[in-house]
Amino acid sequence: MAGSERRAEGLLFWVLCGFGAGWLPIAPGTWGAALAGLLAGALAWSAPGFLQPGLAIAIVLSFFVGIVGVPRAEALWGKDPSPVVLDEMAGMWVALWAAPVEWEAWAIIFMLFRLFDVLKPLGVRSLERLPGGWGVMLDDVLAGIYAGLSWQVFWWIWD
Repeated sequence: MAGSERRAEGLLFWVLCGFGAGWLPIAPGTWGAALAGLLAGALAWSAPGFLQPGLAIAIVLSFFVGIVGVPRAEALWGKDPSPVVLDEMAGMWVALWAAPVEWEAWAIIFMLFRLFDVLKPLGVRSLERLPGGWGVMLDDVLAGIYAGLSWQVFWWIWD
């Protein structure tokens, strides 16, 4: 493999692993989701009018990078490798997309997302069985949708 190909592959794995968050000890998916929340918070703080479009771009880009990159990571590390946390990042961004920019809301959404990601209810587990990057990415996207919708229902009832 040529040097530029190795660098591209290294960059791909670096992104798939959440810029290193996936290598942190204990519950790498939680670290990936937390990083996604921090990045979304930085975007909300630095460019508040661009939060939703920015999250949409991040979701689409991470989804496509995951679809392409996860099979490469699986070839090295096995099925749905734990260092790959880009799927959790995408799911967290989905969950935050329609949420108010309030730390309390984001904290609850984070917990809801991790709950749905771990328990895999209502079709999440069946999506996980799709081949290659599709299953790895889609189960977290659906968990993010559930977390976001759950927050919206909670917010509607509470408000």
